[in-house]
Amino acid sequence: MRAPYSENRVTITWLGQMGLRVEIGGKKLLIDYFASDAPGRRIAPPIPMDGVADIDAFLGTHDHLDHIDHGAWRVWARTCPEARFIFPSMHARAVTGDGIPAERQLPVDAGGCVRLGEVTVRAIPAAHEFLAPDEQGRFPCLQYIVEGGGKRIYHAGDTLRYEGMLPALKAFGPIDAALLPINGRDGKRYRSDLIGNMTFQEAADLAGELRPALVIPGHWDMFASNPGDPDAFADYLDAKYGPGIRCVIPKPMVPIYL
Repeated sequence: MRAPYSENRVTITWLGQMGLRVEIGGKKLLIDYFASDAPGRRIAPPIPMDGVADIDAFLGTHDHLDHIDHGAWRVWARTCPEARFIFPSMHARAVTGDGIPAERQLPVDAGGCVRLGEVTVRAIPAAHEFLAPDEQGRFPCLQYIVEGGGKRIYHAGDTLRYEGMLPALKAFGPIDAALLPINGRDGKRYRSDLIGNMTFQEAADLAGELRPALVIPGHWDMFASNPGDPDAFADYLDAKYGPGIRCVIPKPMVPIYL
């Protein structure tokens, strides 16, 4: 049975792919939750789209269906009428097209932050598979650092590691939990327009150098054409960096308490 909600508790719950439900600083957040019944998905949405309620903010790291689910955002704009929507600023037109009024949008750029009461969301660029800023210097893909309740959660979105990324992350201070994509990339996927992320080895090296208290592998379960190996990630992390970093291979809807 799920423990009663407490403003002083920080909880993360994996929802498949890179989806997280986060309770932090008295707020309830959904990050990159993919709730549509899209063709080819291997696991059903653990929370039905119309069953999402009582959420304070929806966060999307970039404008791909499994990260900003526009069909779901249109529904949640109605079912969670007080919720705010956080996303890379260059996607504001698409989010407005979902029927979300400007006063409920909290667009953010790399280096920026938004606040939700006692919770702060900060952003750095993500390289999925490229950094690709536009002429205004806005990045289409972001990584988020969510702070509140005395904890700091790092959601990497979809990214490769790039020069300067590790120092940017270390500048935020100690990380209590990190969700990293591990599905990698290859020529077959690239030719099919499936742009890539870190391999499990690259993700493990990032975790080993960043040293979060807890690391969770993500982006490995959803599509047969774009898989990852969480057991290989956990084994490589342990072999190379030892037991000092707690690794949890997540199960949908099983909360992790920080």
